[in-house]
Amino acid sequence: MKNVFKFKQFNVDQTNCAMKINTDGVLLGALTEANDPQSILDIGTGTGVIALMLAQRFTSAKIDAVEIDEDAAETARENFNNSPFIYRIIAYTTGFESFFEQYPHKKFDLIVSNPPFFLNSLESPGIKKNLARHTDEGFYKKLITAVAEHLTETGTCQLILPVPTANLVKGLLPECQLHLQKQISICSFPDDAPHREILIIGNTQTGIIKKTFVIYDHPKVYSVAYQNTLKEFFTIF
Repeated sequence: MKNVFKFKQFNVDQTNCAMKINTDGVLLGALTEANDPQSILDIGTGTGVIALMLAQRFTSAKIDAVEIDEDAAETARENFNNSPFIYRIIAYTTGFESFFEQYPHKKFDLIVSNPPFFLNSLESPGIKKNLARHTDEGFYKKLITAVAEHLTETGTCQLILPVPTANLVKGLLPECQLHLQKQISICSFPDDAPHREILIIGNTQTGIIKKTFVIYDHPKVYSVAYQNTLKEFFTIF
């Protein structure tokens, strides 16, 4: 089936999902750093790929995955049910704000998101793709405020964002008493400027660790770092 992406331990059906599996999502799933998290929240799960990758990596974690698009949420739910992690992941057909209204006391050791990121940009054709990929600054203010209220004391929120959006988010942290702990700059090639950043955010001010991650050594040749990072997931490695 052309809409099914086969991983080593699970498959992901992308049917009815406006946003398909992409490099951003799999990098966040593979590069997320956490010390044996017991509770994970994936905001905007889409196909469910990030939640599935985290379930594979963190074997004792219980994962809530929220998705506002009904068709995508149902596809993610089926992907979870067909995976080895069926009893550890729950899909919710809702946005993160409604989820937190329903579960106001829930706190998480790890919150992740590959969120909408075209700030104030032209809307794309297709309502679902627009919903999945376009937003404005108000979205991030609400997101960071909610994260601050629902992280455990030592928990972290980890986001993958384009550089301008990452800068916006970093500017929102002080008013929510959150701190940037680590920043991973993602580059396509060794000499390229970063096009994405993974931000690791928490309650504790630790000093910012900065790292760079390169995807390709040459055109169509993945870097050793990329291969090593994805080898537990991709069948091609």
